[in-house]
Amino acid sequence: MSKAKQAADNGSMQGRVIAEMRRRIISGELPAGGSLSEIALAESFGVSRTPVREALKQLQTEGLVEIRPRVGTFVTAPSRREITELFEMKELLEGAAARLLARRGRVPELDRLEQNLVEADAAVAADDKERYAELVEEFHELLITGADNAKLEAHYRILMNQLAYSRLVTTSLSQPGRALLSDREHHNVLELIIAKDGDSAERVMRDHVRASRLALMAGLSAMGGG
Repeated sequence: MSKAKQAADNGSMQGRVIAEMRRRIISGELPAGGSLSEIALAESFGVSRTPVREALKQLQTEGLVEIRPRVGTFVTAPSRREITELFEMKELLEGAAARLLARRGRVPELDRLEQNLVEADAAVAADDKERYAELVEEFHELLITGADNAKLEAHYRILMNQLAYSRLVTTSLSQPGRALLSDREHHNVLELIIAKDGDSAERVMRDHVRASRLALMAGLSAMGGG
């Protein structure tokens, strides 16, 4: 095997390990605060420790793991202050995305957002919080991609990884009545985007993210978190 081919294979293997470990952390499969063993991870991926070690370094730069020399490597557990700061940034980015999307006119993302809300209404009516949580994530994803700004999207991806948002949205929606309010807020945002009222879309989107953060913090307090 040539050195170039070997380097390419190593690179693709490392990329696969990084992507899968990132997925496990964000989904909660690897719990916040949990210890990570290089040996165990290498065995689970069927690779040597080198790509795992490099993957952990990359995930540390993304804020997903913490490497403590001579102690070990741990899944990052954001403090309440860090969650607040990350949500403040989320509010800014999603507000800007709503404004940008409102400027674009009738783009494909709007059709998909309308369909998302049809399904979200049904999930709320059926009190299916798990399905509604998935649709919440999809709504926000469509908003970001619909903004059509690569730099905004790149910052947003890093932010959402650090938040491990999949876990947090479920906590937020555990608050009584939050799912119904969230659904209404999504409807309000989309109506303003379709009306091309970028100023109001940004303001209402920011209000929505703030309300979600308050529900999340209430949920964390109820669970004794933070």
